Amino acid sequence: MLLTADIDRKFEGGPRVEASLRIASGASVTILFGASGAGKTTVLRCIAGLERLTAGRIVFNGETWADTKTGINLAPQKRPVGFLFQDYALFPHLRVSENIGYGVWRLPEAERTARINKVAGMLQIDNLLARRPSELSGGEQQRVALARALAREPRMLLLDEPLSALDAPTRERVRSELAQLLRKLHTPVIVVTHDWVDALTLGDEMVVMSGGKVLQTGPPHVVFTQPQHTEVAAAVGVETVVAGRIKRRESGLAVLQVGATELSAADPGGAQENFYVCIRGEDVTLETGRAGQSSARNHLRGVVADVVPAGVLTKVIVDVGFILTALVTRQAISDLGLARGIEVYAVFKGSAVHLFPQP
Repeated sequence: MLLTADIDRKFEGGPRVEASLRIASGASVTILFGASGAGKTTVLRCIAGLERLTAGRIVFNGETWADTKTGINLAPQKRPVGFLFQDYALFPHLRVSENIGYGVWRLPEAERTARINKVAGMLQIDNLLARRPSELSGGEQQRVALARALAREPRMLLLDEPLSALDAPTRERVRSELAQLLRKLHTPVIVVTHDWVDALTLGDEMVVMSGGKVLQTGPPHVVFTQPQHTEVAAAVGVETVVAGRIKRRESGLAVLQVGATELSAADPGGAQENFYVCIRGEDVTLETGRAGQSSARNHLRGVVADVVPAGVLTKVIVDVGFILTALVTRQAISDLGLARGIEVYAVFKGSAVHLFPQP
């Protein structure tokens, strides 16, 4: 393991964060994912040395950074990490070159200047070195803050919500740029985010947190398609999570009773009968007439309970014997005449149904 972090941080009169993190050598970008208050930033700050452990141990590449049993607690400046704060924390009175060089001020002037020019060129901000933060766009400020973190030549990079301060159009562009940059650095990175697009775009590994605890780890696409906890399913945006019970198994399929109806899913095997049923809204197609030619296993008759705008798509909530949510385009709403009270068929494949056991 490159990083082993067993973190227990108790805040006086407040929450407690208990998380274990394992990052292997050669790992690229690890995402700490979860809603606000999940404990993600606390984990990041403990690794950086900005928060002191109540109990636990942090070891990086064989070097102990913190250990409450032995009293070891390296100061932040002695830990070879670069930290990008959520608000970037640039000094408004300093020029870009001075902001970038702030963390390496102890270096000889020639070496410091070379370091500044190197990271500025890498991030394509060498034309901004004479400006002040107030003269920069949000994306430019982010790159300056990242350059400051990289100027220390850290062995690990910690990014706290690196895209949250950007407006939507800038965020989309900078996200793509950041993904390309992080993969070129060959430096292990931990990124805190609550945005699933950030997680899927940037991450190689994902750690989902809620209530100060780690709930699930794995590659982002696996966590998003195969959540193993109701809170994880909610966190990664699964619109439908309902309880179901297997009634029978046939030809590799499980037929489940869910609410007042039945649906088919891939048989998970084993003797377990009670499961949570997860269905993503984008996997559900709505039809106003039964399509006999469809290869989808599930054709559930229902009634539209609500139609709710959701950005570029629209959530259509359908009562099919349980409450099922579909995500459709505005054009589909118009073409199908979808509105409350309209009878529809909700169509989805058995493979689109993810099951995980009820406790």
